[in-house]
Amino acid sequence: MAPPPKGSAADRDVSGPGRDVPGPGRDVPGPGRDVIVLVGGEPTDAAHVDRSILPAGALVIAADSGLAHAAPWGLVVDVVVGDLDSVDRAELDAAVAAGARVDEHPEAKDETDFELALASARDAGARRVLVIGGAGRRLDHLLGNLLLLGSDAWAGLEIQARIGPAHVWVVRTEAAITGAPGDLLTLLPVGGPASGVLTTGLRYPLHAETLPAGTPRGVSNELLGHEATVRVSGGVLLAIHPGAES
Repeated sequence: MAPPPKGSAADRDVSGPGRDVPGPGRDVPGPGRDVIVLVGGEPTDAAHVDRSILPAGALVIAADSGLAHAAPWGLVVDVVVGDLDSVDRAELDAAVAAGARVDEHPEAKDETDFELALASARDAGARRVLVIGGAGRRLDHLLGNLLLLGSDAWAGLEIQARIGPAHVWVVRTEAAITGAPGDLLTLLPVGGPASGVLTTGLRYPLHAETLPAGTPRGVSNELLGHEATVRVSGGVLLAIHPGAES
């Protein structure tokens, strides 16, 4: 990775690795606060932007090039974290000028930038996290991002994600699903089997059943109305509403 130009945001305003550093004059989130994490990938499609889902007063953390999602979603970024190998330097300078801080890490590291951003959210005392972005042309990145959502490292977080047109709920106990009648909903266990899976409001209900890891049984269920619930007593499920392509 080429070094940043002298005088750039990365050159003049970098914190130590692993530290959460909200911008000057902004509130540090206490326990239970919302955090929005922006993840790199394909550019934001305006058809997929729904600002009504954004929690008010949330801390906004951008994982490297995820910073590019801030403008289309009307967000002001508080922290930019990662190795900064793909972020647009002009966007980074503008974010710092607006009050963001930078938490730069080496390019040679064990964690992905997305993982660092989730860790930053957790360490800031967040309870609820909304992830935006993460869809791209590389299948390995997409699968890695989805598996990361179900990691035990985030067991204390309530996580939802908007990945392109898709809406993902990470279900560790219970999740309320919203959509329209006839919308598809897929249930995928991650990290092992999901047990005691109980659903309401779906065409093909599950009654305290076990979904083994790797099973496609939960693919392409359907919402009967505008709301459904998914509960588990053990394990983790990803409830995926694929949405509609623009």
